[in-house]
Amino acid sequence: MPEAPDASDSICWIQSTLDDAGQPACLMRWGRVGAVLPLPVVLRTARELEAAASAAETDIALIEAFRQDLRADDETLGGVLSMVRARRPMPEGRCALRIAAVAGANTGKPYVHIGRGSMNGHLSPGEARGMALHWIQAAVASEFDAKLRDALGKWDRLNIVEIEDLITMMREDTR
Repeated sequence: MPEAPDASDSICWIQSTLDDAGQPACLMRWGRVGAVLPLPVVLRTARELEAAASAAETDIALIEAFRQDLRADDETLGGVLSMVRARRPMPEGRCALRIAAVAGANTGKPYVHIGRGSMNGHLSPGEARGMALHWIQAAVASEFDAKLRDALGKWDRLNIVEIEDLITMMREDTR
């Protein structure tokens, strides 16, 4: 999930920022949709992306086992999957994205569907895990950036514009 100021409709990106109160936060952009997210929401979203990737893979394994080993028909299989999914823990708290584990019954492939506002997409489990990692890294970077701003502000050798320019340069060097 690259950080790109010219985010297209196909790329959901995130980077460190500050919220209106000057607290560490992350800026998420996806096409025309954007939001400044508190770090607990960013981290919860990362956890849910990871959980959905695992759930989608598990669903595919269940489908294969029921079809191949137990010779179950699609109606029985659908009932079992519904019961399994109903027993999965629901996310607690707010997530930045709508996230759903999907087992492509016809393709035999696991997917993670994501959405926010009018934006929708699907990821492979590996892509979902990579996105989760990137969101965690953005949250950590936000904490680091806030501490760096504070330390440089106390140092009293750079003004606020120079500090922001320095952080922007550091962010560009890590892309």
